[in-house]
Amino acid sequence: MDFYQNDEPSLVRRAVSWIVDITVALSFAWLCMYAFGGQVSISGQSMTPLLESGDVVLVNRLIYDFGAPKRLDVVVFEREDGKENVKRVIGLPGDVVQISGGQLYINGEPFDDENGLGEVALAGLAEHPVELLEDEYFLLGDNRDSSEDSRFANIGNVKREQILGKVWMRILPLLDIGLIRSAG
Repeated sequence: MDFYQNDEPSLVRRAVSWIVDITVALSFAWLCMYAFGGQVSISGQSMTPLLESGDVVLVNRLIYDFGAPKRLDVVVFEREDGKENVKRVIGLPGDVVQISGGQLYINGEPFDDENGLGEVALAGLAEHPVELLEDEYFLLGDNRDSSEDSRFANIGNVKREQILGKVWMRILPLLDIGLIRSAG
């Protein structure tokens, strides 16, 4: 007996299967993001040209549970007033940071970087050597002329527990979507 069997699924069945697959993938991505990450909207120009005001970035909140922030990581930290800020890690625990003559020094050595991150016009608290304790980091914005960061008393050295995670991807604006890499 030769029965006609339709081996190909119907168009409706394929469409429903496709929609279910997409829904499951998006739900899993949302769950992972909610459990292990977060998103932050950039406010102000302190991280230009890397990040502009209005950009939305994703933050990996889990990464520093397994390791420590590294020099040049772009991180989100919580200020004493509860606000979240995005800055770049410059000084690590045990480092001595100083800004003199427009140049950034770490442990007495000029910090040279092809992106110009070693040039700082305003020294602030780092006019004199700043020695970082075991759990402290020195953070600077990339736009040194327009950044409220570790050079100023209202921010100062940032404690490890204040660092919430590492910025890893810009999701808005859509034209600029992409990974955020450490400089250097």
